[in-house]
Amino acid sequence: MLKHFLIVACLAATLVACSPDKTEPEFVPETPEKPETPTDPEKPETPDTPQTPETPETPTEPEKDIHYRVAQLAIDTEGAAEITSKKDYVKCTVRIDADGEEWDLEATAGVRGRGNSTWLWYDKKPYRIKLDKKASIMGLGEGKSWALLANYRDPTDLMNTFVFELGQLAQMPFTNHTRYVELTLNGKYNGLYQLTEQVQQGKGRVNIDSQNGYLIQLDVDDGPAESPGAGDNFWSQVYAMPVCVKNPEDLTPARLSAIRDEFALLEGAIYAGEYEKVKQMMDIQSYIDFIIIQEFVYNVELDAPRSMYIHKDVEGKWTMGPLWDFDAGYDFDWSSMYTGHSFFADYRETVLGTDPAQQKGTIYSVPRFFSDLFMVESFVTDYKKRWKKISAMIPQAWSQTLEYVDDDVWLSEQKLWPIGRNYKDEIKRMDSWINNRIVYMSNIINNY
Repeated sequence: MLKHFLIVACLAATLVACSPDKTEPEFVPETPEKPETPTDPEKPETPDTPQTPETPETPTEPEKDIHYRVAQLAIDTEGAAEITSKKDYVKCTVRIDADGEEWDLEATAGVRGRGNSTWLWYDKKPYRIKLDKKASIMGLGEGKSWALLANYRDPTDLMNTFVFELGQLAQMPFTNHTRYVELTLNGKYNGLYQLTEQVQQGKGRVNIDSQNGYLIQLDVDDGPAESPGAGDNFWSQVYAMPVCVKNPEDLTPARLSAIRDEFALLEGAIYAGEYEKVKQMMDIQSYIDFIIIQEFVYNVELDAPRSMYIHKDVEGKWTMGPLWDFDAGYDFDWSSMYTGHSFFADYRETVLGTDPAQQKGTIYSVPRFFSDLFMVESFVTDYKKRWKKISAMIPQAWSQTLEYVDDDVWLSEQKLWPIGRNYKDEIKRMDSWINNRIVYMSNIINNY
């Protein structure tokens, strides 16, 4: 009997708990049964009307974290002036309307063009914003300068974001963040943009000393060949790489020469294969992570080189990064670089080669600054160990990247800037390319 009573009591409690219209109390007392209403003996009893089952509620997707949501950014230039220069800022007002009020912003600023090929070749232009006063934008560290990446070449709008997410998981210092915005410029809708920190010295940026910290960029365009007489660049002494100094800004010829000499000490240690000495001078994990990520996304601009940053604080080590500019990776078809948006054709290619020490198995001649240490057994051992950890992070980085996609916004972008590609198809191709690439690169690296 006791067992029967417990079963009945549990059943009653369960039925109460499942009621859709009431909040479950901590304890529900038993309701006494009501006496039956007498029926008219001359009329047959009306059978109970079967209850219509309730339509189950459609499950709703969990709300995205605010940093994954696309905000609205309006830029209104003074007198509706056009933005035609990469050098001269146009005065403007910047307004951000985000899902969270704490991220809303209105500020005065200047805006100009930015980028090299992306500014010259493509209809959709990238921009740089410089606020009159430092401010945090959409939860990011305070600063004046911000980049608006157009990502016109990228049919997924995710290529840079994926690398930033991976760099953050790998804890590479000063890795950029992504915030997506829909830009309205002087009242005209201009599509989807990736807002991120400007790569420069500063708190909330590359946080090194403004006078004695170094931020250099290995870059053909800003180096001495393409920008002669700029006063801030040189050819490196050992590997003859084009170097542009971004910090400190107030360079004298003597100071520029001193930076060149100091960088040559690192180059010399790499050239000589003195791995222990290199580790004393360089944050070796950042160096390995940097090469792994460049190779994984098949960023052929490592060959040029372009957009390869290195920084060093006072009394600190040379450190690779921040990571930057990846819309020339993922097997981009360079034969159509002026108009094309073709990626992901083949995942079985390498920048450094299948044998980086000898640069075999590649059509590129990457500066040996990035490959000479592969002749050192202990470096290769460290590289293999780190690849196992980085490769395990890649699926999570890709999953986080996909969180940013808002189908309505991505579709609006596709309609506004038709490039002959469907973003959903391209994202599926990118997904397949990344997953195949993990397996392919694991086989190669295991055989280094």
